[in-house]
Amino acid sequence: MPRRRYEITDEQYERIEHLLPEVEGRGCPYNDHRKVINGIFWILRSGAPWRDMPKRYGNWKTVYDRFRRWAEDGTLESIVRHLQGELDAEGRIDWSQFNVDSTIVQAARAAAGGPNDDKKGTEPGETKA
Repeated sequence: MPRRRYEITDEQYERIEHLLPEVEGRGCPYNDHRKVINGIFWILRSGAPWRDMPKRYGNWKTVYDRFRRWAEDGTLESIVRHLQGELDAEGRIDWSQFNVDSTIVQAARAAAGGPNDDKKGTEPGETKA
């Protein structure tokens, strides 16, 4: 069966399979991790809403729930760090290209829902001169 767009190869899956949580006995059939990952990639790459995910990846809610769980419990971060480590060991990451921008752009308090100083001291319907 040919690989579909956005789906990972056997080699790619083997590189991360050991980092995924183990599947414990459950009362209902458990969606295969690889199918779920392919569904996640389809959503992230296509930009489509979760509900528009193709049925071949399983129920959109299941894929979404697993994505959220892995994001919260650090599974996705551990996969990224593992893959970065592999690339770094092979000399394939140019760390000089990684930048952290500490620029601070201060927004008006009103932008965050706070009181707007420009309208201070005016009655409703009046404008400040």
